[in-house]
Amino acid sequence: MKLEIDPERDIQTGTCDCCGTPFERVTGFINNEGGAYAIYYASCYHHDGIHEAWIDVILDDAWDPDDPVSKAGPNRVTIGCRVGPVANDPNPACTLVPAAYVAPDDPFYGHKLDRDEAFQHPWLSAYWHTIDHILEHDTTVQQHIYGAPAGTS
Repeated sequence: MKLEIDPERDIQTGTCDCCGTPFERVTGFINNEGGAYAIYYASCYHHDGIHEAWIDVILDDAWDPDDPVSKAGPNRVTIGCRVGPVANDPNPACTLVPAAYVAPDDPFYGHKLDRDEAFQHPWLSAYWHTIDHILEHDTTVQQHIYGAPAGTS
């Protein structure tokens, strides 16, 4: 499946409520050959000097081409992960977390899956494929997690 991040993504800055450090939040749409495929939120933090991103992806098998944002299909779900170093390994890894944990309960998100539900969900492999695409092709998230590409400053 070929995915493409819509170039009209939105980047906002803010301050973390728990530690007061600045962060960037990317909101973007991902399309596939059929059009709308997913919406993602990637929050890039520097908690205690650690680069991490919390990424929520909204998946729906019934995107409304006229209003994909507000008209949720009956199967719409949100799955979340944290990307960053894990115990005994400084390299970034992806770990499932409760989806859209800080977001309000709203039909927009569909069913916000907890970690156990996400492991059992039939769209989990599509979610990981989407996360891989975001980590490879969203320059803000990529540079936050992996640093600037070779040859750039």
